[in-house]
Amino acid sequence: MSNLPIFDVAGSALQAQSVRLSTIASNLANADAVAGTPEAAYKPIEPIFQTTRPSPDKVLAGVEVKEIQESQAAPLKRYDPGHPLADPEGYVYAPDVDPVSQMVNMISASRNYQAGVEIMNTAKELALSTLTMGR
Repeated sequence: MSNLPIFDVAGSALQAQSVRLSTIASNLANADAVAGTPEAAYKPIEPIFQTTRPSPDKVLAGVEVKEIQESQAAPLKRYDPGHPLADPEGYVYAPDVDPVSQMVNMISASRNYQAGVEIMNTAKELALSTLTMGR
């Protein structure tokens, strides 16, 4: 906890966006991974956030990761009888990952992270300006 709660709030936002970027990267990295059974197929993940509860003497709340949730969407069934992981009927199972929507989410998370950095830089400059006012 810092003496300036804006740094705590902005820091929690940076951490949240970092987790969001990591989960998106994992989804994109596994978008083309296939498995021999639907159960073994990669399940896309998504972070679920919640606000932090401010202490009684604080009025600002941040955000934290509540959980990382696996998608309940069924994997995509592809006919590929020559694939070494194909089941007896010739099917392989791929995760239901939409690379376009994942990239849109990545751009959004990246911009939100950048906004958090700007908030911290502005707060730092204001704090330093306040300290030099008495000179």
